[in-house]
Amino acid sequence: MTTVVTGATGHVGRLVVERLVEAGERVRAVTRDPDVARLPAGVEVVRADLAEPASVAAALENAERLYLFPVARTAREVVASAATAGVRRVVVLSSGAVTSGHDTTFHLPVERAVEESGLEWTHVRPGEFALNALHLWGPSIRARRVVLDPYPDQSGFPVHEADIADLAATALLEDGHHGVAYTLVGPHRISHREQVRAIADAIGHDITLNQVTADEALAHYRAQGGWAAAGAEFLFGFHTYDGAPMSADPPTAPAPSTARQATAEPTRTFAEWARDHADDFA
Repeated sequence: MTTVVTGATGHVGRLVVERLVEAGERVRAVTRDPDVARLPAGVEVVRADLAEPASVAAALENAERLYLFPVARTAREVVASAATAGVRRVVVLSSGAVTSGHDTTFHLPVERAVEESGLEWTHVRPGEFALNALHLWGPSIRARRVVLDPYPDQSGFPVHEADIADLAATALLEDGHHGVAYTLVGPHRISHREQVRAIADAIGHDITLNQVTADEALAHYRAQGGWAAAGAEFLFGFHTYDGAPMSADPPTAPAPSTARQATAEPTRTFAEWARDHADDFA
């Protein structure tokens, strides 16, 4: 049985590939650049791009299962190609923002495309990625052992990408998950201040947390570029998840995690995540 993994070189997709290989499955990994994929031996790596549905259609031939990275604009075409190719089960990398109602334009259309296809489906809806800390704070921690943050006591339930991959692989490999949307968050509420402390403990160096205004943080992370610049207006309360101006309404608490009913395993703590990524911050 062949499983196609789209977004196979991403932070979660790469781990999904590894879980499937460890289970003895045949894996076809979809990436835009196979030359730098660096995936496990035995994985069939194919060049395709979810922004170009025709390229993905060829990668889906003779596959039975699909891990679908979310690209709303082409989701219906990709899912239609999957059904034509004989795929019967799709696991969608979605978002906890769908559960909370904050995402109506990015992940939700992908979910609906799959649900309306007639294929077996499972949605994996992670909340805040612990990886956000690396993308946001990594450059300044590596360079100066400093973090700039306007809301050091703001807290959340960041989730380890390995837990997301575990859940996705379980839904791909096992029966009994059809028609379920699993919301996945970390096991404990933890503030930004506590996250910085956990990273400091993991790398064995003090990290200074400087509280700044939201405007100062926005300017800093825009200048940093990359993921931080792209997400800064949302992260610091200027725009909603869907890009609309932020209202004065207070943020809602994250939905409780439902993942343990699928994997029967406790989710990893932020401290575990920090230790796993210590080299990335050093």
